This record gives sequence, structure tokens and C-alpha cells, in this order.
Amino acid sequence: MSERWGAFLVEAARRDLETRARLAASGELFNGYHPAMEAVHDENAALLMRVFDDIGWPGRREFGDDGAGAAFLILQHAIGHPDLQRRGLALILEAIPEGQANPLDAAYLSDRIAIFEGSAQTFGTQFDWDANGQLSPAPVRDPESLDDRRASVGLPPMAETIAHMRANAAAEGDTAPADLAERRAAHDSWARKVGWRA
Repeated sequence: MSERWGAFLVEAARRDLETRARLAASGELFNGYHPAMEAVHDENAALLMRVFDDIGWPGRREFGDDGAGAAFLILQHAIGHPDLQRRGLALILEAIPEGQANPLDAAYLSDRIAIFEGSAQTFGTQFDWDANGQLSPAPVRDPESLDDRRASVGLPPMAETIAHMRANAAAEGDTAPADLAERRAAHDSWARKVGWRA
């Protein structure tokens, strides 16, 4: 079975990206967690759990960049599954020394987990709307050494990424929420409901 996991993962990631593109084009993607997107993420998370149970992390040696990359995309998007994301991060960290996983993936995932848990991120990969209506990095620990940490995993300086993220949001039609406090309260409620926070 393990040799077929790669094809399943690539197909699941393709479905994720196609759903996202369709919802972005219609403008539906940016109004909370869309049920169609959540359904794809949940289905893909169940697949990835089976992969982890069977073989652990689907490494680059056996599954190539496509299979391993698909596994990471699915894991990064499994936001309603805290235990899966934490387990995946542990598996990635174990696989990095053997060249079976990418340190950059670990940086993105560890930041995402930190933000969902309500903590400051380490590498500045996660963004949210700020009080001025700008897409900006979510809270970051030790901001004075941020660019050094980013460089250590192959990320560009923060200023470049901010410009890139804002340009992408504008191109997709993503704009600041009408009520930022309401959006944040809804996000916090969701994070508690799915088990990110007590």
C-alpha cells in the first residue's frame, strides 16, 4: 500500500488547491472558514493520518518532491486537527537530519501551530490583518533577530515577504474584515472548539 500513498497525496493536494482557487475566484474564500474548504481539509487530514499510521512521514527519497510536498500542503492546511499538525511537526523534525523533510516546512508549520495555540511565532510566516487594515505578520517573538532566524531556514527578509503577501492579497481580492474584533473573537472561539486552546 505504501507505494500508492504518493498518488493519493498528490491527488488530495490537487483537490485542495482547486477548491481554494474556485472559492477565491468567487470571493467566498475570505469570509471565514468556508464549509467546502473545511470539508476538503478534513477529508485530506483523515488520509494523512492513515499515511502517518502506516509509514510515518512520507519522505522525499521514496515519494519525491511531489509526494512529500503534497503531504506538507495537506498537513499545513489541516487546521482543524491540532493533534495531526503536532504529530506531523514531530515527524518532520525527525526526518530533516536524514534529508527526508525540509527545514522550511518545519518553520512554517511550527509558526502555524504557535499562532493557533495563541503564542508568538518564530519565523514570521503567518499573517493576519492588523488594526490599520494591513496584512501583517502575526505576533513574532524576539523581532530584533527575526531576519536572522528567517535566513537560517532560507526565508527572505521580512520586509520582502510583507510586500509579497500584501500584493498577493490584493491580487486575490482579499481585504481586511469589516469588524476585526469580531473576526478575531470568532477565530478564538473556533480555536477553542477544535482543541487548539483550553
